[in-house]
Amino acid sequence: MGASDVNLAELIGSRICHDLISPIGAITNGLELLDMVGAVQGPEMELISGSVGSAGARIRFFRVAFGSASDQPLGRAEITELLNDVERAGRVRVNWNLTEPVPRNQVKLAFLALMCCESAMPLGGTVDVTSQGANWIVTGSADKLNVDSDLWKHVVTERFPNKLTPAQVQFALLPETAKTMGRRVAAETTATRVSLRF
Repeated sequence: MGASDVNLAELIGSRICHDLISPIGAITNGLELLDMVGAVQGPEMELISGSVGSAGARIRFFRVAFGSASDQPLGRAEITELLNDVERAGRVRVNWNLTEPVPRNQVKLAFLALMCCESAMPLGGTVDVTSQGANWIVTGSADKLNVDSDLWKHVVTERFPNKLTPAQVQFALLPETAKTMGRRVAAETTATRVSLRF
């Protein structure tokens, strides 16, 4: 995978998210109108509303993680609101410990790293996103982790001996995207913690 492949993947990600966010938003608006007039109520409506909200949040998250990214800044409030929306339907809690606005392309790297951590926490856990100067650290912690050692070892080397599945694509995109920004990825795993630095 080279820089041109990363760019193509970003364009595809942006296009898919762009085309899906409008109908999801329309469904959300329709549900709000139904709720206002009291046309439909009950557990069925709550299930539909929750599912649409979760889908919308994930698409917005994927738009940053997989879409085209510039150095346009994203503020803390916007990032934490998005992460809170994603958390509602998941088992992983995210602590965004950066207070200042940061370039969107760096948030993209953090979201890809977050997805790598999330893959090791099937029963849930906590992900902390911090920075030390220009370096970022994304750390996942849980009582029980399921770490695919090949993925975590090769996210650094960028050479994966086994074919990646769609659920693992973030492990290939993270180092390639980091390289286009002049950064390198380092990884560390223990029994209860996984960490990515870039």
